[in-house]
Amino acid sequence: MENSVVIFDDGNHKNLLLEDFGHGEMVQANVHMIVDNGRGIILDPGGHKVFKHLISEVGKIIGVNNLDYIFLSHQDPDIVAAINGWLMTTKAKALSSKLWLRFIPHFGVDKFVIDRLIGLDDEGGIIKLGETELYILPGHFMHSPGNLHVYDPVSKTLYSGDLGASLGQDYIFVEDFDAHIQYMEGFHRRYIPTNKVLKAWVKMVRDLDIETIAPQHGAIFKGKDIVNKFLDWLDDLQCGIDIMEDKFKIPNNKLEV
Repeated sequence: MENSVVIFDDGNHKNLLLEDFGHGEMVQANVHMIVDNGRGIILDPGGHKVFKHLISEVGKIIGVNNLDYIFLSHQDPDIVAAINGWLMTTKAKALSSKLWLRFIPHFGVDKFVIDRLIGLDDEGGIIKLGETELYILPGHFMHSPGNLHVYDPVSKTLYSGDLGASLGQDYIFVEDFDAHIQYMEGFHRRYIPTNKVLKAWVKMVRDLDIETIAPQHGAIFKGKDIVNKFLDWLDDLQCGIDIMEDKFKIPNNKLEV
């Protein structure tokens, strides 16, 4: 596991942040993995350029035949572009919102594995991994209309997809929340449609016992104090249509492209 960061490990249950193999012009993306009693789930595994490196990592950690699930929080290419490779080389089921079942095949899902692309209802649900149960939670409109998150009650980790994303920082774990806001603010104000949905999500997850929030981009929120500061920040954040209503007007600027 030389290319992974251990977030939690009690001997039977592990939460790993796999190395970000995406470089160059690609947006930075985290790939997370949960292992329970030798069975695994990989979350938002990304595109073609990182596939061969990640499948090799999974093979080293648990063996590809012990990967039970590939979780797709939403439909973006930095999450699903290599899904056909994952389905062709493992026996895993790919889990995504039902909203995207007819869109994801555009990334080239082979007809022989399409039956392992499983659509989930808006309400989410509970799945069994090894000897533990993982909660799939609604995360709709943050930023995708069909968006789901994963809560792991053993490590008390909430995998929040693009919610909590940060860009440009050079650290893995957030230590100074106020200093970290500058790396999150632009994304959240532009990609999240309204504060109303943030409030609904925050109200839901406050009922969970959370030690860590792990987004798909950027640094991880570890420790209850940092987690609560992040939830408080989201609860008050004005974003999307809250602040962009004045953009809806006929343009008069001529573009030179």
